Amino acid sequence: MKPFFWYDIMTTDVEAAAEFYSSVVGWTAADSGVPGMSYTVLSTNGDGRAGIMAKPEGAPFPNMWTGYILSDDVDADAKKAVKLGGKLCKPAEDIPGVGRFAVLADPHGAMFNIMKPNSDQKRPEPKKGEVGTIGWHELHAGDLATDWAFYEKMFGWQKLRPFDMGPMGIYQIWSMVEDNQDSGGMMTKMDQMPEPIWLFYFTVDGIEAARARVEAGGGKVIMGPMQVPGGEWVLQGFDPQGAMFALVSLAK
Repeated sequence: MKPFFWYDIMTTDVEAAAEFYSSVVGWTAADSGVPGMSYTVLSTNGDGRAGIMAKPEGAPFPNMWTGYILSDDVDADAKKAVKLGGKLCKPAEDIPGVGRFAVLADPHGAMFNIMKPNSDQKRPEPKKGEVGTIGWHELHAGDLATDWAFYEKMFGWQKLRPFDMGPMGIYQIWSMVEDNQDSGGMMTKMDQMPEPIWLFYFTVDGIEAARARVEAGGGKVIMGPMQVPGGEWVLQGFDPQGAMFALVSLAK
């Protein structure tokens, strides 16, 4: 199975985003130090967790978070995605000193990246509730059945258990790790969601305190805080530049 292993946001205001997420999540922001590349790395205890980059002027998409899925062969996987009904949004290219990547979309348009890093050092799986890590991966799909089949064939992800949400349909729990622990959920998106997206939940220590930091920093909470099956507390919101994000915590 091929997991998500990195996450970043393209935004119109890198400095403001760095200040907002550092405050809300507890990350430390610093320049990546990659020559010729303006990229801010967000870290906890010296471990990089995510990044921020400037959105190109005139880019035909909103400020948004995307995730990177591990690939052994980016060019071959890009072709495979297209054969499975996906779309190649940005052809494969190299980032000197970092790796080779491509930007793809699933059959209904949710965007994600694939990358083969230059380093083959495996990142340890974060512990449940570890602050600053990405605690949940959620696809608001154009169609659950179609898009699940795409990701299953692309990356070998495994279905775990469905959760019946009544009129909102099935929320499919899935795994991207070998021990089949929960990695995230997928559902057919609600009508109010403008387009299919991947939503990533950043782990914080206490959801109510985090909610207060979101609002104090100029963000907007659109759902929650609420407790979900399993006991965690979550919320969803928009940052001050309009990018959607989510938070998860073991504590209220």
